[in-house]
Amino acid sequence: MNIQVPDSDQITNKEALQFKIQNKISEIAQVANDLPGVIIIHDIRDFSVVYMSPSGTKILGVTMEELINMGPAYHTAFFNAEESQEYVPQIFDFLQRNNNTESLAMFQQVKGRNELNWTWYASTMKILLWDDAGKSILVITIAIPINTKHQISAKVSRVLEENNFLRQHYHQFSKLSKREQQILRLLAMGKSSTEIATELFIATATAETHRRNIRKKLNADSAYELSQYARAFNLI
Repeated sequence: MNIQVPDSDQITNKEALQFKIQNKISEIAQVANDLPGVIIIHDIRDFSVVYMSPSGTKILGVTMEELINMGPAYHTAFFNAEESQEYVPQIFDFLQRNNNTESLAMFQQVKGRNELNWTWYASTMKILLWDDAGKSILVITIAIPINTKHQISAKVSRVLEENNFLRQHYHQFSKLSKREQQILRLLAMGKSSTEIATELFIATATAETHRRNIRKKLNADSAYELSQYARAFNLI
């Protein structure tokens, strides 16, 4: 049942806004179990969780009361901090735009209290409530787990793995010259030093030297490792 704002001239603006917030949360809670994925509502003023659907609290292994008491610490407790560095700036930019029709999609890694491994979620965020001055107050997120048993999801997982590899190995890859990146691409395609030399109009010995330097800079000992770099950095 929706919570109605009391009909009183004595109610303050702060109290009226709080009733408005609780009323909106109540509306979402009534249908949350009928929606796909986990439903999360954040209060933007301190980015604390003010509502999560029962399926979500079960996954995390917490109660709703515990989540509310955690405040912003919820994010460091259950989300991959390394991944967060990538999408958190996007969230702040999204909130700054304060658009009532725009939504933000992102991938997140989540791990509950009783889980050993991270689980990927495809999440979509939208502003849910504004105050009378037009300032955003609540955001709603729908988070859907990516099931790697399904073919499409497996492809998404491979993309995410490549994204992780790119971020973790960017420093090594940045050591390569443009010519070395060009040769790395050909190596990943299975070309021999002789074939590379012919294609690039260089001596075979030069191609072999580039090959050794690439392996050394990337600390890569196998063709598979070289192909990982080539895929992650869009060379092939």
